[in-house]
Amino acid sequence: MSKHAALDWSAIDTVLLDMDGTLLDQRFDNWFWQELIPSRYAQAQGMSQAEAWAVLAPKFRAVRGTIQWYCIDYWSTELNLDIVGIKRAALEQVGYLPGAQDFLAKLKLSGKRRVLVTNAHPVTLAFKNEQVRLTAHFDACYSTHSFRAPKEDAAFWPRLIAREPFVPQRTLFVDDSVPVLDAARVFGIAWLRAVRLPDSGRPAQDTGHYPAVDRVADLM
Repeated sequence: MSKHAALDWSAIDTVLLDMDGTLLDQRFDNWFWQELIPSRYAQAQGMSQAEAWAVLAPKFRAVRGTIQWYCIDYWSTELNLDIVGIKRAALEQVGYLPGAQDFLAKLKLSGKRRVLVTNAHPVTLAFKNEQVRLTAHFDACYSTHSFRAPKEDAAFWPRLIAREPFVPQRTLFVDDSVPVLDAARVFGIAWLRAVRLPDSGRPAQDTGHYPAVDRVADLM
């Protein structure tokens, strides 16, 4: 596939969109899990932040790519921290990626069915929606937690289509995760696009062989 292959919008009926790193700035999540939570864990355990990270990093690696990785209930128990409370207190830092709101406005005018599909926990989705009013831009919104599998798990996609019927050959899916896009490709979604700049504070990421845009605004 060409890295800059154009979309044929006339061949697309449904648009599936990721949330964090595609529409919302992943800078918040990276800061939250890589800086704030290690700091809070260090305080709670009476250790340095470096010592805390040495404990946390293996815990994170052990569940990456599973539904637990995205589950705030799991991490509240595992780390003995009030993840919900800490996240709620930091919500003012949640925001859209550049151009995302304009893209969503144009997408609404296109007449395509707009579906949000996120690995975020339902509570996280609700919190972020309070801050940025994201769900109003969609015809349907799904957290993968209700399907018991994240988007990178092959089991997720048949469960999604059973609840949200769409024609894979006439569907566009946009995400910032290569493993997630890999699972969508295997399922048969024809139109796949990766986001190169999911975190506004970091350099562009490698999106492998997938056609990519710096931001979703570049799709239209």
